Amino acid sequence: MTFGIDDLPVRDELRGKSPYGAPQLDVPVRLNTNENPYPLPEALVERIAERVRVAARDLNRYPDRDAVELRTKLAEYLTNTSGHPLDLRNVWAANGSNEVIQQLLQTFGGPGRTAIGFEPSYSMHGLIARGTGTGWISGPRHEDFTIDVSAAEQAIAEHRPDVVFVTTPNNPTGTAVPAETVLALYEAAQAAKPSMVVVDEAYIEFSHGASLLPLLDGRPNLVISRTMSKAFGAAGLRLGYLAAHPAVVDAVQLVRLPYHLSAVTQATALAALEHTDTLLKYVEQLKTERDRLVAELRAIGYEVTESDANFVQFGRFADSHATWRKILDRGVLVRDNGVPGWLRVTAGTPEENDAFLDAVREVKKEQNT
Repeated sequence: MTFGIDDLPVRDELRGKSPYGAPQLDVPVRLNTNENPYPLPEALVERIAERVRVAARDLNRYPDRDAVELRTKLAEYLTNTSGHPLDLRNVWAANGSNEVIQQLLQTFGGPGRTAIGFEPSYSMHGLIARGTGTGWISGPRHEDFTIDVSAAEQAIAEHRPDVVFVTTPNNPTGTAVPAETVLALYEAAQAAKPSMVVVDEAYIEFSHGASLLPLLDGRPNLVISRTMSKAFGAAGLRLGYLAAHPAVVDAVQLVRLPYHLSAVTQATALAALEHTDTLLKYVEQLKTERDRLVAELRAIGYEVTESDANFVQFGRFADSHATWRKILDRGVLVRDNGVPGWLRVTAGTPEENDAFLDAVREVKKEQNT
């Protein structure tokens, strides 16, 4: 007799669910996980080695529990790139933006509380909500994947959620959310409860527009979440962070695990922040390639969602998973996010993007015959 998950006394809300993950297949071109395709420059690799070597001498001791130096440098980065002044007190860091989200839901969500997101969007918001015992509400979007502000305001007024998630640029669609929309949802959330509004800016460095960091002024229940996985090309580092009112930073520390950021993680992140200018040049290259993908896909005959991220959603397909398989059979792995009729491709190197475009041209020709 096989013993499985259903035989364990797991919580009811976790039964029948699947863990988050994308296929990890050995194919020539992998464009399914929104990674930055460019390896870290050698000068940065050497600097990481230097900083880690220094940190290694004290690995018998616990790391800086509050990551003071790292948070100070993250605040400087945010200030320099947004023009909005922040300091150590406004910033908190964790193991990827997923842990940031988890800590926020542990603090402001939990059993008997609810969170709302506007789907399709980043699926980890709902998954982490369930993992923290927070009820999850799926909010409305228009057919073009923009947020239906009026319907969203009504949903917030009706459900009175404790946490509201807004993702900009949105994953998997790539669409940006205007500041006016975020402000409208923030006001609706404050009138309903009040509740926390979390703006997930994981891909903001790739956007045509500016960060919403300036909206933090006078809005203590607003949080901006960021990551070093995308623009910094450091997905393997696992470093996420948030910017918010100092009271929010104090609050999430009530649930953080002690010494949750290793000395090696902090040293590596600090080295990466020393090379911000170089790393952001790769971002500009990827934005150019993303725009090329949008133009080429439309020229081939696909429908494409406007993208402010380092990926592109394209369609429409009668059977998106079957099309995903046809592209995979040609050596290119893209993402089937489960959005009916659509697939998502990450902007890669020019060579990777050429291989992808060749593959979808063949698929399009085959489907048209």
